[in-house]
Amino acid sequence: MPFQKIVPKPWGHEIIFAPEGLPYTGKIMAVNAGTRWSIHYHDAKLETLTLFSGKALLWLGDKDGKMEKVPMEEKKGYTIPVNQVHRLEALTDCVVMEASESERGTTVRVEDDFERKNETEEVRKDPMRGWGG
Repeated sequence: MPFQKIVPKPWGHEIIFAPEGLPYTGKIMAVNAGTRWSIHYHDAKLETLTLFSGKALLWLGDKDGKMEKVPMEEKKGYTIPVNQVHRLEALTDCVVMEASESERGTTVRVEDDFERKNETEEVRKDPMRGWGG
Protein backbone atom coordinates (compact mmCIF):
# COMPACT_ATOMS: atom_id res chain seq x y z
CA MET A 1 0.00 0.00 0.00
CA PRO A 2 1.21 3.54 -0.68
CA PHE A 3 2.61 5.38 2.32
CA GLN A 4 3.55 9.00 2.94
CA LYS A 5 4.05 11.06 6.09
CA ILE A 6 4.89 14.76 5.77
CA VAL A 7 6.74 16.25 8.73
CA PRO A 8 7.06 20.08 8.84
CA LYS A 9 10.50 21.29 9.84
CA PRO A 10 11.72 24.82 10.55
CA TRP A 11 14.08 24.50 7.57
CA GLY A 12 11.42 23.10 5.19
CA HIS A 13 9.80 19.66 5.40
CA GLU A 14 10.49 15.98 5.07
CA ILE A 15 8.47 13.29 3.38
CA ILE A 16 8.88 9.90 5.01
CA PHE A 17 8.00 7.27 2.41
CA ALA A 18 8.85 4.05 4.26
CA PRO A 19 6.18 2.91 6.75
CA GLU A 20 7.06 2.73 10.43
CA GLY A 21 8.07 -0.63 11.82
CA LEU A 22 10.53 -1.49 9.05
CA PRO A 23 14.27 -1.89 9.72
CA TYR A 24 14.95 1.13 7.48
CA THR A 25 13.65 4.63 6.78
CA GLY A 26 13.48 6.55 3.51
CA LYS A 27 13.05 10.33 3.42
CA ILE A 28 12.90 13.13 0.88
CA MET A 29 13.75 16.48 2.48
CA ALA A 30 13.01 19.88 0.99
CA VAL A 31 15.44 22.34 2.57
CA ASN A 32 14.93 26.08 2.09
CA ALA A 33 17.80 28.25 0.88
CA GLY A 34 19.74 29.88 3.71
CA THR A 35 18.61 27.42 6.38
CA ARG A 36 20.60 24.82 8.28
CA TRP A 37 19.84 21.63 10.12
CA SER A 38 20.97 21.48 13.70
CA ILE A 39 24.50 20.40 14.47
CA HIS A 40 23.59 16.94 15.70
CA TYR A 41 24.41 13.28 15.89
CA HIS A 42 22.42 10.07 16.12
CA ASP A 43 23.30 7.71 18.94
CA ALA A 44 21.73 4.68 17.25
CA LYS A 45 21.16 5.46 13.55
CA LEU A 46 23.41 5.08 10.52
CA GLU A 47 22.34 7.16 7.53
CA THR A 48 23.32 7.97 3.98
CA LEU A 49 22.38 11.30 2.38
CA THR A 50 22.35 12.32 -1.26
CA LEU A 51 21.76 15.76 -2.72
CA PHE A 52 19.14 15.33 -5.41
CA SER A 53 19.00 18.98 -6.46
CA GLY A 54 20.33 22.37 -5.35
CA LYS A 55 23.56 23.36 -3.63
CA ALA A 56 24.44 22.42 -0.06
CA LEU A 57 27.32 22.05 2.34
CA LEU A 58 27.53 19.01 4.58
CA TRP A 59 29.32 19.82 7.81
CA LEU A 60 31.12 16.79 9.26
CA GLY A 61 32.75 16.72 12.67
CA ASP A 62 35.93 14.79 13.35
CA LYS A 63 36.95 13.08 16.59
CA ASP A 64 38.67 16.30 17.75
CA GLY A 65 35.50 18.37 17.33
CA LYS A 66 36.63 20.22 14.20
CA MET A 67 33.98 20.72 11.50
CA GLU A 68 34.77 20.30 7.82
CA LYS A 69 32.33 21.86 5.33
CA VAL A 70 32.03 19.54 2.34
CA PRO A 71 30.32 20.83 -0.82
CA MET A 72 27.86 18.08 -1.68
CA GLU A 73 27.88 16.69 -5.20
CA GLU A 74 24.50 15.81 -6.70
CA LYS A 75 23.45 12.18 -6.59
CA LYS A 76 26.49 10.99 -4.65
CA GLY A 77 26.14 9.25 -1.31
CA TYR A 78 27.47 10.63 1.99
CA THR A 79 27.33 8.04 4.74
CA ILE A 80 27.23 9.32 8.30
CA PRO A 81 28.14 6.76 10.97
CA VAL A 82 26.48 6.53 14.36
CA ASN A 83 27.72 9.32 16.67
CA GLN A 84 29.26 11.48 13.91
CA VAL A 85 28.38 15.15 14.37
CA HIS A 86 26.93 16.67 11.21
CA ARG A 87 24.80 19.47 9.76
CA LEU A 88 23.43 20.34 6.33
CA GLU A 89 23.50 23.96 5.14
CA ALA A 90 21.33 24.82 2.13
CA LEU A 91 23.00 27.37 -0.14
CA THR A 92 19.97 27.23 -2.48
CA ASP A 93 16.65 25.44 -2.20
CA CYS A 94 17.62 21.77 -2.01
CA VAL A 95 16.11 18.33 -2.19
CA VAL A 96 18.03 15.77 -0.12
CA MET A 97 17.24 12.08 0.10
CA GLU A 98 18.05 9.92 3.10
CA ALA A 99 18.31 6.17 3.43
CA SER A 100 18.90 5.10 7.00
CA GLU A 101 18.29 2.60 9.69
CA SER A 102 14.91 2.95 11.33
CA GLU A 103 14.22 6.01 13.48
CA ARG A 104 15.46 4.97 16.90
CA GLY A 105 17.57 6.26 19.73
CA THR A 106 18.12 9.97 20.24
CA THR A 107 19.03 12.72 17.83
CA VAL A 108 21.33 14.77 20.05
CA ARG A 109 21.29 18.43 19.06
CA VAL A 110 24.56 20.17 19.89
CA GLU A 111 23.42 23.49 18.38
CA ASP A 112 20.15 24.44 16.71
CA ASP A 113 19.17 27.70 14.98
CA PHE A 114 15.55 27.05 16.02
CA GLU A 115 16.24 26.12 19.67
CA ARG A 116 14.84 22.62 19.33
CA LYS A 117 15.66 20.09 22.01
CA ASN A 118 16.96 16.55 21.47
CA GLU A 119 14.65 14.30 19.48
CA THR A 120 13.84 11.18 21.47
CA GLU A 121 11.52 8.24 20.81
CA GLU A 122 8.83 10.12 22.77
CA VAL A 123 9.29 13.35 20.80
CA ARG A 124 8.91 11.40 17.52
CA LYS A 125 5.34 10.53 18.53
CA ASP A 126 4.46 14.25 18.23
CA PRO A 127 3.43 15.09 14.62
CA MET A 128 5.66 18.21 14.82
CA ARG A 129 8.49 16.25 16.48
CA GLY A 130 8.88 18.81 19.25
CA TRP A 131 8.93 21.87 17.01
CA GLY A 132 6.18 24.42 17.58
CA GLY A 133 6.00 25.69 13.99
